[in-house]
Amino acid sequence: MFSQIKKLFKKKFVRNVFIVASGAVGAQALSLLLSPIITRLYGPEAFGVLGTFTALTRIIIPIAALTYPVAIVLPKSDKNAKTIIKLSFIITVFMSIVSLITLLFFKEVFITLFNLKDINNLIFLIPLVIFFAGLMQITVQWVIRTNQFFINAKSEFYHSIIANFSKVGMGFFLPLASVLVVIQTFTQGIRALLILYFLRKNKTNNLNNSNNENEKELTIKETARKHYDFPLYRAPEELLSTLSQNLPVLLLSSFFEPAAAGFYTIGRTVLSMPARLIGRAIGDVFYPRIAEAKHKGEDLNKLIKKATLTLAGLGIVPFGLIILFGPFLFSFVFGDEWVRAGEYARWIALFSFSTYLNQPAVKSLPVLSVQRFHLLFTIFRSTARTIALVIGLVIFNSDIVAVALLGVVSFITNIMLVSITLRMSKTRTMK
Repeated sequence: MFSQIKKLFKKKFVRNVFIVASGAVGAQALSLLLSPIITRLYGPEAFGVLGTFTALTRIIIPIAALTYPVAIVLPKSDKNAKTIIKLSFIITVFMSIVSLITLLFFKEVFITLFNLKDINNLIFLIPLVIFFAGLMQITVQWVIRTNQFFINAKSEFYHSIIANFSKVGMGFFLPLASVLVVIQTFTQGIRALLILYFLRKNKTNNLNNSNNENEKELTIKETARKHYDFPLYRAPEELLSTLSQNLPVLLLSSFFEPAAAGFYTIGRTVLSMPARLIGRAIGDVFYPRIAEAKHKGEDLNKLIKKATLTLAGLGIVPFGLIILFGPFLFSFVFGDEWVRAGEYARWIALFSFSTYLNQPAVKSLPVLSVQRFHLLFTIFRSTARTIALVIGLVIFNSDIVAVALLGVVSFITNIMLVSITLRMSKTRTMK
């Protein structure tokens, strides 16, 4: 068995997944270790306010650079990839300025609509969040392109140390929602800076230009036109997708008390751990691998299917435990006042598992050049999720029913996406 494990780790893909996952494991282990302290220091109401603020920023963050950073992995030439970096940075700065101007005119509307009175002036941190997020997207995609996965692992671990110990340290003196919001904002920027520092320290950067001399070098305008499908299809897709994912927090905060949003936030945070540990690790390594496979004319269907089944095998136990014992586990780990979060988590586990499972499929869509389909499917999925939420909140007047319906609908639609992607990867002619 030892020889089989040794042979497995000689494979580049497995090695890279292990490197990415190791950083996530360390980061999430630290988060899990300190979560019982943090939740007791701040309480559900503070986490509800943080969840609402995070939901607002997450809706905007994916389009900070109109998703152009995702295209950094695709060019054969590193020179053209760096042109995408320049384009992405320009757009990030522009979007940050636009968000600031918008808030100057419509601040009160946002505060009233989403019950953000507790963090009144801190809403002006949103433009800074957008800038940091755009910078992080750019640096992360360059790390993925150049296979410097250890940088992602190190930066994520150090980011977790700074974020979690800041929450604990400040929580003893100022256990306020505003403290959580400020820490959340600046630790994102710190992670982007950590990545830049490690990139500069590692001088090789794994450049590949010698193998791609025949690719024409593009200007910024030509690059924007060539990858037009990212702002045209992927940006609105990610906007709708994140809106759909964060809508429960916003609606729970509006229909019920902030504590309801806090229960949902902590449940989603815990359930995202397996996705961060395994799903994202495989997804990040899988993206450049399938892009390379397309260039070489390999069987993409086989690659997607193998990665998806691997995720299914690894994820069924942790997600299954939450479905079966959610309320007990949450009350035991976080305290008695969080037992309701465990009820939420049972249903959140359904769509978290399916979201975790569809990572290879989602990562394949830009390579398959079917981002228009992805947008249309996301419109359908977001509509179905919204209807499920509204039925639970308005017709049944129940937060539990709303989260349950959301979980079931999300699970079904995510499995549909995996199935359709597998079919398209088999029948679509790759150029």
